[in-house]
Amino acid sequence: MEEPGPKRGPAIAAHQTGPGPGCYSLPPTVGFVNHDYTRFTSPAYSFHQRLNNSIHVKDPSPGPCYYVEPEITRFGRARGPSYSMLARAKPPELTPTPGPGMYSPERVPPPSQQRPPSFSMGARTKYRLVDSVPAPNSYTLPSLLGPRVPSKPSSPCFSISGRNKRGSYSEDLSQTPGPGCYKTTDPNVFLCRPPAFSMLGRLRGPTRKFHTPGPGTHSPEKVTIHRERAPSYSLGVRHSEYLMPLIVDVPEW
Repeated sequence: MEEPGPKRGPAIAAHQTGPGPGCYSLPPTVGFVNHDYTRFTSPAYSFHQRLNNSIHVKDPSPGPCYYVEPEITRFGRARGPSYSMLARAKPPELTPTPGPGMYSPERVPPPSQQRPPSFSMGARTKYRLVDSVPAPNSYTLPSLLGPRVPSKPSSPCFSISGRNKRGSYSEDLSQTPGPGCYKTTDPNVFLCRPPAFSMLGRLRGPTRKFHTPGPGTHSPEKVTIHRERAPSYSLGVRHSEYLMPLIVDVPEW
C-alpha cells in the first residue's frame, strides 16, 4: 500500500517573496517637476536664507527701484510678438558713370581708312588662389617594367632571389671550421728568436718648467758613505716618571 503524503494547508502570503508596499511610489503633488498630472498645481513659493546685513559686506539685494516685469517667468519671457521701428536706411550710392568730357572722339581714326595692326602689352594677370594646378614635374607615367602595366603588353620577367643556405652545395653539414679559422704559430716559439729592435720617438729638450738643481745645491762634504764619520746621537721621547723600570739583575737574598 502507498504511504499517504504530507497534508497541505492553505497558502500563507508571508511565505511568498514579492515587493512590499514601500516599493510603490506615487508622483509628488509638490512643485512643478514630476508633478501628478491628475492634480491641480497650487502656487509655489521658495524661501531663501537670510542675507548677511553686516557693515563690512555689501547688501546684494535689489532696492525698491527695481521692477520685475510680469512677463518674465521662471521658464523665460512669455509675451506676444513685438516689433521695433528702426531709422531710415541710407539710399544706395549712384553708379560712377563717366561724364561727356571723358570721351575723346578726335582720337578715333576714321572707320573707312585702313590702319596697321596695333597691340598693347598689359601686366601679367594674377593666378587665382582657387586653382591649385600642379607643376609639370608632378605628373608621372607608369613604369613599363613588370607585368603591372594596364595599357602595354608585358614581356616575360624573372626575379633572382638570394642563395639559400639550406640544401645547396655550399651547406656545411658537419659544421667544421674552414682553413681561415686557424691561426698560425709564431716562429719565435719553436725557432731561435732573432734580435728585435724598437724605434722610439725623438726626445725633447727640457723646458723652462723643468726645475734642475744647480751646483750650489749639492754638499759633497756631508757624504759619509765611503769614509768614516764621528759618532752621532739622537734624543728619544721623554718617558713618564711613574713607569715601572726594567730590572734585569735580581739580587739573591
